[in-house]
Amino acid sequence: MTWLPRGQTVRRDAGIYGYERALGRVGMHPIAGVDEAGRGACAGPLVAAAVVLDGVLIKGLADSKLLTAKARERCYEQIVRKAPAWSVVIVPPSECDRLGMHVANVQALRRAVAKLATRPAYVLTDGFPVDGLEVPGLAMWKGDRVAACIAAASVIAKVTRDRIMTGEHERFPAYDFATHKGYITSTHTEALEQHGPCEIHRMRFVNVRRAAGLPDPEPLRLDPQLELFELGVAQ
Repeated sequence: MTWLPRGQTVRRDAGIYGYERALGRVGMHPIAGVDEAGRGACAGPLVAAAVVLDGVLIKGLADSKLLTAKARERCYEQIVRKAPAWSVVIVPPSECDRLGMHVANVQALRRAVAKLATRPAYVLTDGFPVDGLEVPGLAMWKGDRVAACIAAASVIAKVTRDRIMTGEHERFPAYDFATHKGYITSTHTEALEQHGPCEIHRMRFVNVRRAAGLPDPEPLRLDPQLELFELGVAQ
């Protein structure tokens, strides 16, 4: 599923909309971009999003990680108002624990594409291919920086998840989720050590299990996408 139609190339200076224009020239449209937020966090949900722009221009659009919180919100409002189709899938921490992060991530991306009101003819994914989409597509290294529809999906996923984690801060103020959004920081680590994990922590992560006083089960595996150890917890 990782291929670009024969004869199609994208110039380095084509800009963030270059891939979609190139695909459109050979009749591959609409094009969906998919991305997720929260994969590397040890607390909170995983959020996946899919967006079809189909020529719609979003002012200031970029990889969500490169935008300020206010800029992300501005892009988010444009996308939900102007995009022909967009969708969000929220995977709770318990499901992330049950499936493991990679499986949960791939399933969420598939579901986000399936939820689109407009069926795409082609899908662009960030980082790694997603099988089972039933349409051709291309996995792109740092896709959220070079393809507009992936960048739009990254914004939708990131803003959605940040809002959720800000709400969880009200329920669990001791962990300061409003600041770090469930990712591992010194503040989060100190809170885990002092209070132990709460109900939205992911028990597959080594630091969470240790804070809970649980052993590290075997086997351990290194997820190269995260550069973090995730536990192979028996189901």
